Amino acid sequence: MIVELQEEKLKERRLISTTIDISGKLRIVNGFRLKLIRLRIKLTLLKVIVKCYRNPVDWIRALRYLIQLRRRFLGNNKVRKMAHINGKYHIGIYTPGWKSKIYEQFIASQLNDFKQITNLKVNRFNNIFFAITKKCALQCEHCFEWDNLNKKEVLETSELHAIVQKIQDKGVSQIHLSGGEPLIKMDALVEILKGADKSSEFWVVTSGFKLNDTNAKRLKEAGLTGAIISLDHFIPELHNKFRHFNDAYYWVEEAVKNANNNNLITALSLCATKDFISEDNLMSYMTLAKELKVSFVQLLEPKAVGHYSNKDIILNNEQIDLLENFFRKMNFNKEYSTYPIIVYHGYYQRRQGCFSGGKKGIYIDTDGDMNACPFCHKKTGNVLDSNFEQNLEILKNEGCKSYNMY
Repeated sequence: MIVELQEEKLKERRLISTTIDISGKLRIVNGFRLKLIRLRIKLTLLKVIVKCYRNPVDWIRALRYLIQLRRRFLGNNKVRKMAHINGKYHIGIYTPGWKSKIYEQFIASQLNDFKQITNLKVNRFNNIFFAITKKCALQCEHCFEWDNLNKKEVLETSELHAIVQKIQDKGVSQIHLSGGEPLIKMDALVEILKGADKSSEFWVVTSGFKLNDTNAKRLKEAGLTGAIISLDHFIPELHNKFRHFNDAYYWVEEAVKNANNNNLITALSLCATKDFISEDNLMSYMTLAKELKVSFVQLLEPKAVGHYSNKDIILNNEQIDLLENFFRKMNFNKEYSTYPIIVYHGYYQRRQGCFSGGKKGIYIDTDGDMNACPFCHKKTGNVLDSNFEQNLEILKNEGCKSYNMY
């Protein structure tokens, strides 16, 4: 029955792909206009470099450093598209949108790794993931916080504020608020956003549950940049089964629609399991993403943590190769220049190493404890502890278990 349903949905998606109108809230920039934007971004990079360093020799070396950094991530592939939303241009979920002070501060922080900047403050972190609640209405197969789900809350709203402030005092480009399901604590979420400094972008990582139009509007007005909405299958019944919640797919569609209507950036996040990975399934997923008018699709590889602990879920080399080839095809082939942009952590990490683990980011769990990332659960002190700096250094020195060869 499931096979027949999947074949029927595949046919529907192929038909949709020939008729979709991508006008409206989603604006993918490509072609000649993209070339002009890339040129203007290069000028911004030069402006930031000159601001950071006084020696013209450092200007040349810094620009070369940024070019080499890009090549380590993408090789010689050229970016074929960007998302244009709210007057800013975005190449991914985890890079702030260009034309903004946050983007320039982000670039300055990367340059600080090339040569220390002494004449202005740079961000300590690129991205922070912060789980603000243990509560969730779903029972997802891959939940990395499974062991803590729906237990008694540890952090009060005042402590959530204090953690965000402490991280922002260190300097951070983006803070991604998760859970549990963060929208269950809607009032606290809005308070956090309103009370935060505007030097960081804020995203919410959600199943879509309760992201109705009213809540989307409140979040946008409070300062939210975008929503990363989990969708693990393009077939509603299979997504609902994966999430153990009959309305899970409905809430994804509602969340995307309401976020788009309120000018929030939208991304779908897929946990690409062994059973899911195939060229047809991935193409059908991207066709749906295009239909829903999201700007990004995030590919996650399953990790043996939380509900997946001690389970045979790790992808083999053939499956990883398929994902990497699909990532390159969708992002760098002109034929797919009107589709959403794919963000694939595994692809970057295998080439560059992990930037989390205290280097450029950490995961703060629902107890306020620091972890290397959402999938590396080893508590290394609490953010609110007086020895925060020492614990952060320990975390950084231990590195990433999966990508410590770098």
